[in-house]
Amino acid sequence: NWFETVDRNKSGQIDAQELQMALVNGDYSNFDLDTTKMLIGIFDVDKTGTISIEEFAGVFKYINDWRNVFQHFDADRSGSIEGHELANALAQFGYRLSPFTLRVLEDKYGEGGRYGGVGVQGISFDRFIRVCVAVKTLSENFQRLDVHKSGYVNMDYELFLQSYDFFSS
Repeated sequence: NWFETVDRNKSGQIDAQELQMALVNGDYSNFDLDTTKMLIGIFDVDKTGTISIEEFAGVFKYINDWRNVFQHFDADRSGSIEGHELANALAQFGYRLSPFTLRVLEDKYGEGGRYGGVGVQGISFDRFIRVCVAVKTLSENFQRLDVHKSGYVNMDYELFLQSYDFFSS
């Protein structure tokens, strides 16, 4: 089965590097290690830092569901998500972001952006998953901290520093 093929060290568990070697984007490039770490973080129910065969089944379904979402929003069928396609996707998910914020996301997650060199060229499948999960998670955290539902958050310096790790990933 595929799990056994991916489990290269035959440990009965799949780590982020093994998962990275198994997952590919539409251009046959492997997923970024940061994406596979995120996926393991989501599905690693027993918090071992790896995924079991049962957890792997969840990852596999999650990836397939996201692939359908990606294909839906890749309007020009280029194999990557351009800025206007990202704006459309996030808006349909309920996140209306300013053009500046969208550009920051595109610059960070796009090929050639913060993770890839010079000149943003669109967001690959795995990075699309990551940017959507990041926006969702940050939005949920913001809503939790926005106790007055005012659209503003008060936070002390310690909380700000604790949030830095997520903002910088």
